Amino acid sequence: MTTTTERKGIHLTRSLKSRHIFMLSLGGVIGTGLFMGSGVTINQGGPWGAILSYLVAGFLMYLVMVCLGELSVQMPVSGSFQAHATKYIGPATGFMIGWVYWMSWATTVGLEFTAAGMLMQRWFPDVPIWYWSALFVALLFGINALATRAFGEAEYWFAGIKVLAILSFIVVGALVIFGVIDLPSGAPAPMFDNLKGDSLFPNGLPAVFAVMMTVVYAFQGCEIMGVAAGETDQPEKSIPRAVRNVVFRVLIFYVLAVMVLAAIIPWQQAGLVESPFVQVFDMVGIPYAADLMNFVILTAILSVGNSGLYASTRILWAMSKSGMAPKALSPLSKQGVPLRALFITLCFALISLMTSFIAADTLFMVLMAVSGMAGTVTWIVIALAQYRFRRQFLREGGQLEQLKYRAPWFPLVPLLCIVLCSSLFVFLAMDETQRPSLYWGSGFIALCYGAYYLMQRKRQLQPVAAV
Repeated sequence: MTTTTERKGIHLTRSLKSRHIFMLSLGGVIGTGLFMGSGVTINQGGPWGAILSYLVAGFLMYLVMVCLGELSVQMPVSGSFQAHATKYIGPATGFMIGWVYWMSWATTVGLEFTAAGMLMQRWFPDVPIWYWSALFVALLFGINALATRAFGEAEYWFAGIKVLAILSFIVVGALVIFGVIDLPSGAPAPMFDNLKGDSLFPNGLPAVFAVMMTVVYAFQGCEIMGVAAGETDQPEKSIPRAVRNVVFRVLIFYVLAVMVLAAIIPWQQAGLVESPFVQVFDMVGIPYAADLMNFVILTAILSVGNSGLYASTRILWAMSKSGMAPKALSPLSKQGVPLRALFITLCFALISLMTSFIAADTLFMVLMAVSGMAGTVTWIVIALAQYRFRRQFLREGGQLEQLKYRAPWFPLVPLLCIVLCSSLFVFLAMDETQRPSLYWGSGFIALCYGAYYLMQRKRQLQPVAAV
C-alpha cells in the first residue's frame, strides 16, 4: 500500500520498490555512452586505454555511490544531495548544486527529444522529426505526471531492454571471438589478436585522459538513486542493495562489452561510421541488426529522458519547499506528483532545444558547457557532504553502529573521490575542445553563488526539512 512521509498533498509518496531502485540505478549509467560512444572511446584511447578508462570511471562511480548511499539512508529525501549539501556544507552550496543539476538535466532532456525523433526517421523518413519529438514529449510527460509508480515501472522496463541487449551482445561476441560462430566473410576467429601488436596506448596518454573524461560523463546518472530515495519504500534496505549490486554489474557490462568490441573490431576502425554494436551484429550476419540496435538506442534515449525529467523535477520541487525556488512550484497533485515543477522543467527543456537552432553559438553553447561540467561538480558535492556529515555525526557522539549503511574506509573514500573528480578539471583544461565547459561552467557556478547571497539580503530562507 502506498504511504506518504507526511500529510497527503504535502509530501511525495513512497511507492518505489527495491527492484525499481536497482534498475533505475543500473539504467542510469547504461545509455548512448555505451551503445554509441564506446567505439569512439576504443578508437581514440586504443583497446587497453578504453578498458582502463572504464575501470577508473567505474571505481570513481563506486566512491560516489557509497558516499551517496550513506547520506540517502540517513536522510532519504527527494532533495537528495541538494538537501544534503544545504545541511552539511552550507545553503549557498545547496542552492548552487540544485540549480546547476536542474539546468543540466533539463537541457539534456531537450536534446533527447530531438535525438529520439532523428532515430525514428530510419523507419519513417517522410515524417518530420518534430512530429516524433512532440510525441515523445507527450509520452514522457504522461509517464511522469501519472504517478511515481508509473515512472518506476517505465524505467524498470527501459533498463531491462538495455541490459538484455548488452548480455546478448556479450554472449554473441564471445562466441565469435572463440570461433563457435563463423563469420560470413570466412575470416578466422579473431581470438584476442586485435588486443595485441600495437603499443599499450597507441595514441598516447593524453588521448587516454581525454577518453577518460568522456567515459566518466557516460557514468554520470548513478546519483539519481539518491533523488529517488525520498519516494522509496524502505530506503534503508533498497539503497544499500542497489549500491552493492549496481557497481559490480555496471563494471561487468561495460568492461566485458568493450573487451568484446576491441577483440572483434580493430581499434583503428571502431566507431568511425556507426554504433560498434551494429558493426559486430552485421559482421555476424544477424538480420536487421541495424534496426534492432536502433530500437535499443531509442530505448536508451527515452530512458535517459525519463530519468532526467524525473530527477530534475524532484530537485526543483525540493528547492521550492526550502525557499530556494519559487513557492508556487511546491503543490502536489492527488497522485503525489509535483506537476508544476514538472511542467516548468519540461518547458525549459523545450526552450533549450529551441536554442540549438536559433542560438547555437551563444546560449546553447553555454547550456551545453554547464551540462558537461555539472555531473563532476555534483559528485564532488556528494563526497564533501558525506565527509562533513560523518564528521558531524561522530563529533555529536554518534556511534558507527547506529548508521544503517556506512561508506567504508572513512575518510579515505570521500577525500579520494574529491581529489579524483577535481583532477578531471585539469584534464578538461588541457583539452582545447572541452575547455569552454570549464570556463562557462565555472562562471555559472559563480553566478549561482552570487544569486544566493543577493537573495539572502531580501528574505530569510527556510531551514531544510525532510522533503
